[in-house]
Amino acid sequence: MQQATIAQPRAGFWSRLALWKKILIGMALGMLAGAILGPDAQMLKPIGTLFINAIKMLIVPLVFCSLVVGVTSMQDTRKLGRIGLKSLVLYMGTTAVAISIGLAMGTVFMPGEGINMVAAEAAASAKEAPTLVQTLLDMVPKNPVSALAAGNILQIIVFALGLGIALNLSGEKAKPAVELFESLAEGMYKLTELVMKLAPYGVFGLMAWVSGKYGMEILLPLIKVIAVVYLGCIIHVVVFYSGLISTLGRLNPVRYLKGLVNPAAVAFTTTSSSGTLPATIKAAREEMGVSKGISSFVLPLGATINMDGTALYQGVCALFISQAFGIDLTFSDYLLIIMTSTLASIGTAGVPGAGLIMLSLVLTTVGLPMEGLAIIAGIDRILDMARTTVNVCGDMMVTVLVGKSENELDETVYNRSSTAAEAELA
Repeated sequence: MQQATIAQPRAGFWSRLALWKKILIGMALGMLAGAILGPDAQMLKPIGTLFINAIKMLIVPLVFCSLVVGVTSMQDTRKLGRIGLKSLVLYMGTTAVAISIGLAMGTVFMPGEGINMVAAEAAASAKEAPTLVQTLLDMVPKNPVSALAAGNILQIIVFALGLGIALNLSGEKAKPAVELFESLAEGMYKLTELVMKLAPYGVFGLMAWVSGKYGMEILLPLIKVIAVVYLGCIIHVVVFYSGLISTLGRLNPVRYLKGLVNPAAVAFTTTSSSGTLPATIKAAREEMGVSKGISSFVLPLGATINMDGTALYQGVCALFISQAFGIDLTFSDYLLIIMTSTLASIGTAGVPGAGLIMLSLVLTTVGLPMEGLAIIAGIDRILDMARTTVNVCGDMMVTVLVGKSENELDETVYNRSSTAAEAELA
């Protein structure tokens, strides 16, 4: 006699949706709520703040544990140095290209023409960016516990790299510590998965606040500079990044772009490279096929030093300010902007609003009025969405290329996940 089959309840519509679709729905509903509520949408901001706080809770332990595990998984210290050098060269090189694209976009489209810049208090409150020498000195923590407590990512990275190398050199005696960090890292990955389930609701609260606070009134006079930055970001990702994936990695660039959907959606709405790190690590492993060792090392490093989107934004904004104030920049000024932005990116935190600090450094370097920051600050959140997305896409691109060069990219996973993504997006 056959047993009756118990029908399993079908998952609801919301639970069947992919995360990125949920995030987009949350974004759209948030913008609608902001447009309806206006300034009263401020009351929805705590929902987004709760999500951001949960993301920030993950950053320090996730970066620290991931880096230690990434280093200890590479027993060959020469391999570790080789991967670090490859990552650094790619990150710095792509940042220089990004700022060049930004300058080119600003020269062609002239976003500052016809805009009257007015000095405001925001310019006086701009923070002073650290010098390159000071940044290098500050990379080594005097007290690693204080660095962990303060969330100083550069110092955490240096300490994690040193500890990971020391554990490797300690041999058998260090195995219990290595296993402990591996267990902690797995726990952090699971906690990340749980926190990411809150993303659509957090995005709803954030977008409601942004659209309710800024509205179209402040965006319309500056719509040109916003459009130029967004166009430059699209070109950098779709043309430059995809071109590197195709030429250097000899991989299908369309599949790389499809695999970016989830982390790009999180980056666009949270405006934090560090905050998007959990989603980026997950996508690199499960959708791109990058090994745990490579992704655990290259991605946290990129979240700290890779600021391609920020560099591109600085190029456009520097020309925007110079054009608005009627100041002509020379070719040497352009070179100085490229060098300053590339080097300063090392010391810029991957958190919302950090781009304004870098921009103040660029303006000071080439002698442009700091008052320009007042207007840029008004639309910084909108620009931050685009530049953070580019930063995260760059992190993923470098991770894929380094993984491919080290034979630690599972192309079966890369192709299979991308094919599935194509079918889902079709």
